[in-house]
Amino acid sequence: MLDLKFILKNSKEIQQAAKNKNIDLDVKELLEIIRQRKKITQKLNELQAQRNKLAKKAKGKKPSQEQMRQGRELKAQITGQQKVFSKKDQKFQELMVKVPVIPSVDTPIGKDESSNKEISRFGQPAKFSFKPKDYLQLAKDLDLIDFQRGVKVAGYRGYFMKNQAVMLQIGLMMFALKKLIQKGFTPFIPPTLVREFVLFGSGYFAAKNYNPATDEVYQIANQDKKADGREEKEKKFLIGTAEPSLLAYYSGEVLEQKDLPLKICGFSQCYRSEIGSYGKDTRGIYRVHEFMKVEQVCLCPADIEKSNQLMDEMLEISREIHQELGLAFRQIQICTGDMSPGKYKMFDLEAWIPSRKSWGETGSASNFLDWQARRLNVRYKNKKGDKKFVYMLNNTALASPRTIIAILENNQRSDGSIMVPEVLREYVGSETIQRVKA
Repeated sequence: MLDLKFILKNSKEIQQAAKNKNIDLDVKELLEIIRQRKKITQKLNELQAQRNKLAKKAKGKKPSQEQMRQGRELKAQITGQQKVFSKKDQKFQELMVKVPVIPSVDTPIGKDESSNKEISRFGQPAKFSFKPKDYLQLAKDLDLIDFQRGVKVAGYRGYFMKNQAVMLQIGLMMFALKKLIQKGFTPFIPPTLVREFVLFGSGYFAAKNYNPATDEVYQIANQDKKADGREEKEKKFLIGTAEPSLLAYYSGEVLEQKDLPLKICGFSQCYRSEIGSYGKDTRGIYRVHEFMKVEQVCLCPADIEKSNQLMDEMLEISREIHQELGLAFRQIQICTGDMSPGKYKMFDLEAWIPSRKSWGETGSASNFLDWQARRLNVRYKNKKGDKKFVYMLNNTALASPRTIIAILENNQRSDGSIMVPEVLREYVGSETIQRVKA
């Protein structure tokens, strides 16, 4: 959501941003709805003032027939205007959720991911003196991942992590958490089952309400009970990252500027329906419904320069993590057509995956400015005592599936074993991953 005054003042720029982000939005229609809502609101206020004046005249007395007639007429007019307002407001809400943040001036303009721009590369892709295996074969040979029984138990995209892969995955999460704590981030294990406003507020719904046809989110079908035993009818959802829960932690609150920026991180299990990726990466763990992840979140004052500095700081931590894992990777800046409406600036990190002969996304950083904060109503009080919406940023510190793929494939040796990155050996318990003897 954007501020109405900002929309009115920057309507042309917002229309252009919508076009660049492939958003079907007619800003002129929105402006007309805003004008009509304002006019109806003024009319309602006038009618209510007349009604109050009439009630004041009759106070302590029996109203006359004429006063009663006027009262009924005013009530009917107010009811009629409220119905008209309700319809206009519904359309207003539908349009407002589409209004995009105007992207940064350095964001590439493009229709889709083909226009994303490579910023830098780190390290060299692995070269082998033998014919390398893909991670699917390595996982089978070393008894690390069971896909067949995963599908049997969990269905499509299901899998079991086994043996040393378990400690490799847990080690990755612990390594990332320890790194972030050292960097001054407060760690959380957030709820993974959340209320509807959490996902709308953070931008994980394409519209005002959940749509299973477009939103890659799982809704829980069964209903809960309240403390008093009454049936809980509120919708609940599974998160696809810790970000929504961490952002909603401060929803409805007013923070103090002296406490900003707030740097927090969360470890969570993540769930994604992947409905938009039908037919893509149908084998293995490159694209799955369930995985583990450590996420970074920052809340800062309404200062673009400060928010960009924080984004660079979070990305530097992710780059450091990739480098310490010994992975070759690159950083790309996401173009307008590959960004969601609320994003001001976005970068991805991609690790080299030998079997794909290409890069695979292992992390993503986004600056939303105050777009999420307005939806979640998170404000801060500045030194003058004025209340402003915070700026919100997020970044993937480390996600499990694709990082594991990159480690297995890049660190394989000619004898079929896997060299464990030095920073993970304390968790895995050895320098190499080899098949566990029965």
